[in-house]
Amino acid sequence: MEDSSTIQEIVERLDKLTPGQQKQILNTILSFLGEPIRGASGKELLKFVGLFPPEDLEQIKQAIEEDCGKVDKSDW
Repeated sequence: MEDSSTIQEIVERLDKLTPGQQKQILNTILSFLGEPIRGASGKELLKFVGLFPPEDLEQIKQAIEEDCGKVDKSDW
């Protein structure tokens, strides 16, 4: 059942949000519908290329490989 006044109000309010906020709302709607949430495109991620020095990335990679999957049961 469609309530056109509610839909119109939602659209009007969405138009006042930032693009980032609109994306959050879209992801919420997709999760309600059980649909997959789309991530950033490769084109959007290109702006991050070269942002971190290779040495830092290697340290991050090592930390992930060494510590991921380890659980400190006393910490829970």
